[in-house]
Amino acid sequence: MASNLMYRADHVGSLLRPAALEHARREHAARRIDAEALREAEDAAIREAIALQEAAGLSVVSDGELRRSDFRSVLGDAVEGLSETTQHLTWHGAQGERQMPSKTWVVCAKLRARGRLCGHEAAFLVSNASMPVKICLPAPGFMAATQPRTGAASAAGSPYPDPAQLRADMAHIVRAEIQALIDQGVSYIQLDNPRYTFFSDPGARARLAAMGADPERGLEEMLACDRAALEGLRGREDVTIGVHLCRGNFSGHWLSRGSYDPVAEKLFAGLPVDRFLLEYDDERAGDFSALRYLPKGKAAVLGLISSKKPVLETPESVLRRMDEAAKHVDGDFLALSPQCGFSSTADAPNPLTPEDQRHKLELVADVARMYWGFEI
Repeated sequence: MASNLMYRADHVGSLLRPAALEHARREHAARRIDAEALREAEDAAIREAIALQEAAGLSVVSDGELRRSDFRSVLGDAVEGLSETTQHLTWHGAQGERQMPSKTWVVCAKLRARGRLCGHEAAFLVSNASMPVKICLPAPGFMAATQPRTGAASAAGSPYPDPAQLRADMAHIVRAEIQALIDQGVSYIQLDNPRYTFFSDPGARARLAAMGADPERGLEEMLACDRAALEGLRGREDVTIGVHLCRGNFSGHWLSRGSYDPVAEKLFAGLPVDRFLLEYDDERAGDFSALRYLPKGKAAVLGLISSKKPVLETPESVLRRMDEAAKHVDGDFLALSPQCGFSSTADAPNPLTPEDQRHKLELVADVARMYWGFEI
């Protein structure tokens, strides 16, 4: 299947923040440089990121999310009614479990976009890249699902006593941005939703049930919200829409584990997207059997190369796993990527060096060429 919609050598979006950009952010926070100087530092860093991806041989480039503090901040910064706060989550890594603080956004008023969410990101990327470009957005179903369901958030006078209206407003805001990105000439739009993998994690499902929540209902509500943002937008030959099913990505740590099987049938059929970016970097992801539910015409992007650790996979090991996946879905409907971004959150990058990152991106492109020839 030769199609630009396949983007054989893909990646999830975020890149390590360069030291010069981090320095500029600190200088701006200390009010030693102005917003214009910070923007110039961002522009320079993004031009370097584009050059890195083009030189690596990838099929599509992003801006590395280098203007963002977090993969969700594009929504938090541009939407009235969202307030940044801190939550403590149990993260898992090679050294075991750790309670670590991470930022999130909670609803404090009715939601209203102040304007474009990432129009400035897209404009710069489109005008500076010589190949197809990708813009990533947090999925509305994920943002709505992370809101508290008890206490103050559900009390009388809450801006959203009915969670369904919150999901509808989130979906409306994200859908408007997707349409604007399409009109702006963005080739590839990706939604990020780490919450779907909670419904496939046996431990997380048990915790939800113990709290009196119905995991299946939660999955259906999330699907409906994300579907509302996407319905009718798929099908253009010049636009690819994907969703990344993240398992958590914070300083080399992760949140969920388990096969995609409990959600795959509903998810793959229920979301009107062209491709699913799936995390398969180690044993916590289970096997590839869930790919049997992938509908004809949709692609699975295999996240076989770890963005969480510096050890470089061998081409042979990646090719072997691709062959395993191809037992469940036609290899023409597969693509390759790292399992997640390299720095979903600016202040909690994964423990790799810029050189490690470059080698990982090059490996994606090199293996894609080995597997599909030069149609990547």
